[in-house]
Amino acid sequence: MKIASWNVNSLKVRLPQVRDWLQTEQVDVLCLQETKLTDERFPVAAFAEIGYQSVYHGQPTYNGVAILSRLPLHNQQCDWPNGGDGQARICAANVGDLRIIDVYVPNGQAVDSDKYRYKLGWLSRLEALLREELQRAPNLLLLGDFNIAPTDLDVYDPAAWGEDILCSPAERAALARILDLGLTDLFRHQHPDTRAWSWWDYRAAGFRRDIGLRIDLLLGSKTLLPRLQEIYIDRSARAAERPSDHAPVCLLLEEPA
Repeated sequence: MKIASWNVNSLKVRLPQVRDWLQTEQVDVLCLQETKLTDERFPVAAFAEIGYQSVYHGQPTYNGVAILSRLPLHNQQCDWPNGGDGQARICAANVGDLRIIDVYVPNGQAVDSDKYRYKLGWLSRLEALLREELQRAPNLLLLGDFNIAPTDLDVYDPAAWGEDILCSPAERAALARILDLGLTDLFRHQHPDTRAWSWWDYRAAGFRRDIGLRIDLLLGSKTLLPRLQEIYIDRSARAAERPSDHAPVCLLLEEPA
């Protein structure tokens, strides 16, 4: 099974690119972030034409998440199960034996801002949800744009970035608590020493100069580790015309025995 995560930074702008990429890469499940579309404007028919079902949760201008799948989707959950807060940042569905949770973690804007405190609270709420999900779903895959570089290995210049937003101790500690629930950073598991980025700023020729961060993560239950075949960042999508500032992260999993 091939599963991918991609912050597309406006699906309205990048729908043709996403459709072409899906058909070229033959992805079974694609989780999107920053779709920036209300639910009534989500292009269900455009994806159905190429064989994909859709689960989506959106709002105008900001945020928005979606799961596209060539395989049947079950137990769909859009937004928080115990009530949302008006921001479309989470959706989930079962695909085969997997429970897939797609997240777009708040950016946080700046350390000590109100948006930073919201981000830490959001991550705490996610941690509580995952405790419950893992009791029901032993094969869980949490993926998306986390807006956190897990360690200095995931930052192009750790000294320059310091403890700024995306790299602050509190954000990293919140991510570590999520991992401690029994999840593994699958990219880092397979590539323990690789310096690689999934996001490059549009400004200052970030992609051309390879100035980036790895903030798009796929976290899997330890039960999935024996099935892990390959995980990689598809830089070619970031090099396309009018690209998102993020690249897709792709995962190949063996089917269960």
